[in-house]
Amino acid sequence: MTIDIQQLTNDFLEGDQDRAWDRIAEQKILMENSHLTYEALTKAMQRVGKLWEENEISVADEHLATTTCDYVLSRYAYTRKLTSKNTTGPRALFLCIEQEQHYLGLKMISLLFQEYGWQTKLFGANLPLEHVIDTVEEWDASVVGISVSIMSHVERLNHYVTELEGLEKTPEVIVGGRLAAQYDLSKYCSKETIVVPNLDQVRLWLENRKGGEGHV
Repeated sequence: MTIDIQQLTNDFLEGDQDRAWDRIAEQKILMENSHLTYEALTKAMQRVGKLWEENEISVADEHLATTTCDYVLSRYAYTRKLTSKNTTGPRALFLCIEQEQHYLGLKMISLLFQEYGWQTKLFGANLPLEHVIDTVEEWDASVVGISVSIMSHVERLNHYVTELEGLEKTPEVIVGGRLAAQYDLSKYCSKETIVVPNLDQVRLWLENRKGGEGHV
């Protein structure tokens, strides 16, 4: 991959949506391989997060970078026609737990599921548990993907996992996000919970899943 991650990071921080998009679009390998594009976007946003943690940028800078990355991701999905209109595949919904705002990785996972033939619903940030349960039961979702990135939220994660895996018709619960790559979250989950530290692990799970129709 030849894209300059530092330059892409700068585009995000400057809110330059068009230039950030051009950096992706001018790379044929990225336009043909979604996992490489997601990797580039993730690396750039990880740099943004590190700058924020080190007080090198403000919360406003981080928000601008996030919305710019979101624009590029949405435009990429539209251009590549990754958004599936499948109405017969298995169903998965994706959300951030209450008070959790970091949704970009979750959006990439939702798009990846669509590439593999799944019907998806992406709820994004800050979804209270009662609404999750209502949707799982009404829509008959077989998978629930949960993102958590802030350590102070992990106790809430345990509550989500326990309630979802206690439903009469139990969905498979997949937990991801920044914390999944940095810490052992097993004590906040159950033996049935699938913890995925990165997109490669999600892809591997989809490849091995009988209901997935893998193609990229």
